[in-house]
Amino acid sequence: MQKIVVGIDEAGRGPLAGRVYAAAVILNPEKKISYLNDSKKIDHKTRLKLYDEIIKKSLSYGIGYASPEEIDKLNILNATFLAMERALYNITINFDYIVVDGNIFPFKDRYKGEAIVKGDTKISEIMAASILAKVERDLYMIEMSKLYPQYNFEKHKGYPTKEHFELIKKFGASPIHRKSFKGVF
Repeated sequence: MQKIVVGIDEAGRGPLAGRVYAAAVILNPEKKISYLNDSKKIDHKTRLKLYDEIIKKSLSYGIGYASPEEIDKLNILNATFLAMERALYNITINFDYIVVDGNIFPFKDRYKGEAIVKGDTKISEIMAASILAKVERDLYMIEMSKLYPQYNFEKHKGYPTKEHFELIKKFGASPIHRKSFKGVF
């Protein structure tokens, strides 16, 4: 019997604004998905196509996030683990093993699994999770750009670009900015 593996990855640890997202994915070994890769190595249009394909073909997937307020309260690392926990909670089938992108396995007291450095370039389940988390976060930031158009979130997605720092300086921090991040205040 084949072991059922959940891949987990996050998107949005580095930005100055918005939620941090995580996704958990169990791929269906009978439904191959071509062109999986680290979400950062795929253009936006291809990511959107893969996002739909992953959702349709996966045995199960879950999305989770932590809010800017939770990030400020817990710190970005612990907020990322909270988002991962929430994503895993949305997995609807039993699994045997978890692989997480990175160097810390946050579930060691409860589940079998491991952290894999650069797992988003090596493990299909983590690549799929990377894509789901990235697309979810990008779509959220596009929505936030409608609420706060002066920050151009649709363009830089909250990352610390020169333009973003200039806009914070000009308009101050928005309600979705991470107050604990350097450069926001």
